[in-house]
Amino acid sequence: MSKLSKDIFGFLDDLKVNNNRDWMQEHKKRYQENEKKLKLFYSSVAERLNESDEIDNTKIYRINRDIRFSKDKTPYNIHRSVGFSRAGAHRRGGYYLRIESGNSKLAGGFFSPNPTDLLRIRKEFEMDDQEIRDILDTPDFKKAFGGFTTDNQVKTAPKGFSKEHSAIDLIKNKSFIVVHSFTNKEVCAPDFLDKVVFHFELLRPFFDYMSDVLTTDLNGVSLLED
Repeated sequence: MSKLSKDIFGFLDDLKVNNNRDWMQEHKKRYQENEKKLKLFYSSVAERLNESDEIDNTKIYRINRDIRFSKDKTPYNIHRSVGFSRAGAHRRGGYYLRIESGNSKLAGGFFSPNPTDLLRIRKEFEMDDQEIRDILDTPDFKKAFGGFTTDNQVKTAPKGFSKEHSAIDLIKNKSFIVVHSFTNKEVCAPDFLDKVVFHFELLRPFFDYMSDVLTTDLNGVSLLED
């Protein structure tokens, strides 16, 4: 399936104003029909990604919210989201797609990497930040994504790093994510699948660079077992 219909947003808009279990139960068939369409679309994305990458898992996020520690007790997400994982220890980075009325987006990168990986990335930027800047400043990449999101950073500098370092704008990040947004009209257009795949493929040089960083030490020696 290569095209999503307006029904997707119609359901999510209705859920937004009727976010309760009784309403969902009454509209279960409608929900299931939309999920079927979305799953077919996700499969099409994964199939296209596998033409130039290797995807080993498609994770469809649940519509049920985890409300245990949230002040917001509405039971359902008003968006549908999916992640595509790359295969193999030598392939790092993940693709993410979110369908939400007025807030659809795709993203890619490294969300809150573990402490070892985070330190390795920061050390790489401290040693030489030119290659990552060249990737971020590539015209198509910059037009599509701008730069890393800045909503997950330390305030000044991480422990052990100078706040005066020329790469501190990169080093401060705790996640390394880029995002591209879509309008509802774009999501429902016949070329949406092509646009999603195009933007995901723009991430490959970034993923290849970070994969190399995260599978080697600072001397460039591989950390992977033969």
